[in-house]
Amino acid sequence: MTQQARTGTSGRAPEDMPTSFGYARVDEGRKQALVDEVFHKVAERYDLMNDLMSGGLHRVWKDAMVSYLAPPRAMGSGWRLLDVAGGTGDIATRVVRRSNEMARAVVCDINESMLNVGRDRAEKAGLGDVITFTQGNAEDLPFPDRSFDAYTIAFGIRNVPDIPKALREARRVLKRGGRFLCLEFSEVDVPVLDKLYDTFSFQAIPVVGKWVTGDGDPYQYLVESIRRFPNQERFADMIREAGFERVTYRNYSGGIAALHSGWKL
Repeated sequence: MTQQARTGTSGRAPEDMPTSFGYARVDEGRKQALVDEVFHKVAERYDLMNDLMSGGLHRVWKDAMVSYLAPPRAMGSGWRLLDVAGGTGDIATRVVRRSNEMARAVVCDINESMLNVGRDRAEKAGLGDVITFTQGNAEDLPFPDRSFDAYTIAFGIRNVPDIPKALREARRVLKRGGRFLCLEFSEVDVPVLDKLYDTFSFQAIPVVGKWVTGDGDPYQYLVESIRRFPNQERFADMIREAGFERVTYRNYSGGIAALHSGWKL
């Protein structure tokens, strides 16, 4: 794979996502099992994984995401969050604490290993009564229509085989006036930074991942999956196509990550 091919946008076509596992082509229906295997391997070191992928900046971006969401702090508001592909409870914990524990959160993840980590953390943090954990698929959420006030997904949407279906599900489970927020690694739009980030990603992250965890393959996949994910404008179009309105996005750190927002109106 050439450096030019890695950094170009030609590999970011949404229609390729169901059969792309990083740069590899897989049979339709096979991707989810391969992704599950990756996250079974990294569940115990998920925060370390994101530290390696972002240089530690994922913590700043997640805090910014929760600030943008601005969960209510009023007692008795009944406000409910659904955090998808957030098995370790990272975003849910931030939201609940930002709301002074007035908000209630449901974490939904397809991977049981990730959920086990999240349950343990929530219990140790004394949040077991305000954060619940449910195993489920983002493409077929196990919740009724109009159940939640907000839907968040951080660094998870690019691992979903059928992204348009997951976006439609997000809209389905939101109440009228509900908010959709997606934080994801995206396309760097700053000259020089794009080349530096690309070199760091492909040459350093898998090597360091193998040194720290003993297995560099999950990190190689995750680096490649970022390059396969649709860029900011195309993903914003996909959110609109799913029926969301007032769709916007904001770049973080020159586009290394982007936060997309939409409303169900």
